[in-house]
Amino acid sequence: MMNTPAQEHISAVEKIIGRAELAAASSPATATGWIHCSPTADITVPMSASDRGTAAKLTRDTLVAAGVRSGDRVVVALNNDGEPAGALIAGAAADVAAAVVNTGARGRMRLVKVIETVRANVLVITPTGAADLLARLHMEFLADPLDLELRLLVLTGEIADAKTARHLATEFGADVVNVFTDPVTSVPVAHHSNGSLVPTAPTQLTLVQLDSEKPLDPADTATLGEVVVRHEWHEKLSGLAVRTGYLARYGEDGGIQAPEHTAGDHILVRGRWLSIPNLTAALRRIDGITQWRLEVSRRGTLDAATLTVSFNRDSLVGNPMWRGRVEQALSALTPVSIAVAVDPTVREEPAAPVIADHRGHHLGERATVTTNSAQSHAG
Repeated sequence: MMNTPAQEHISAVEKIIGRAELAAASSPATATGWIHCSPTADITVPMSASDRGTAAKLTRDTLVAAGVRSGDRVVVALNNDGEPAGALIAGAAADVAAAVVNTGARGRMRLVKVIETVRANVLVITPTGAADLLARLHMEFLADPLDLELRLLVLTGEIADAKTARHLATEFGADVVNVFTDPVTSVPVAHHSNGSLVPTAPTQLTLVQLDSEKPLDPADTATLGEVVVRHEWHEKLSGLAVRTGYLARYGEDGGIQAPEHTAGDHILVRGRWLSIPNLTAALRRIDGITQWRLEVSRRGTLDAATLTVSFNRDSLVGNPMWRGRVEQALSALTPVSIAVAVDPTVREEPAAPVIADHRGHHLGERATVTTNSAQSHAG
């Protein structure tokens, strides 16, 4: 039987690695030149001049495939460090469109001012950022979204459901296209079309089984697999495929559908990947913490995260210094704001950490994920 493109792709890969193995593969301590680095150095990837040129071309090609045209005026409202990489996207868009403004992630009122001032017709933003902008336009600015005259919304950096995309398209009177950004390099490598991922370069994306390195059979449309990205264009990472943490299924046409969930030791919050092992290690260094629970929800339009910690003695429960230590530990781990709550009950017995994603996105460790668990989360 002839191999499918996905099977041919994976058979050519020397090794599939996770993020924890990426540091050894990319040798950041001895690398020279420009190094792509996530906010807390969980991911560090050296980029040679050739790598940077190819990354820029991949980004340009992805933007064009997503619908950006030569006469467009683009505003990029994304984080400029880590994922998603606003600076990279803005630089590539400048080579494609007529004009580009890289605002970074900024307040909605200032964003509206920029869009109006430069007469932008394309906005690149996270899905929740776009939804929040829409809500503010209606409730605070008392403005009609159609007045912005946007032609295209390019969404990236988060899981976006089809319902939200349709709502944004109707309200803004614009086309809405999701772009898949590689969490390792922050390079956009695919766009969504008719519910499926269309890779910018052939054989770049495929699905593997969660409990092994075996490729998922494209004929199996019921099972969730993990999206892996092959970096054949990169000098250091060539021959490696990296697990992204995104879960998806194959569609009836054999294409990879848009990611529905995440799994593994990183959780996606407001466009940033938070390392659960790093969080565990940081809290373990704080005396007295016996249990903790991280909850992520989407209240209205934006993600909210709360960490609840339990202490083993009463003197720490109401101690503002200990609460401050937890807050400082979190600020060192992620730029995402995480609220800290203290369990009023003393709990002397240690317990395993709990990750509760009320959005239904994160399904937990790979070994515990099943199709049924995904359906229950979605429900």
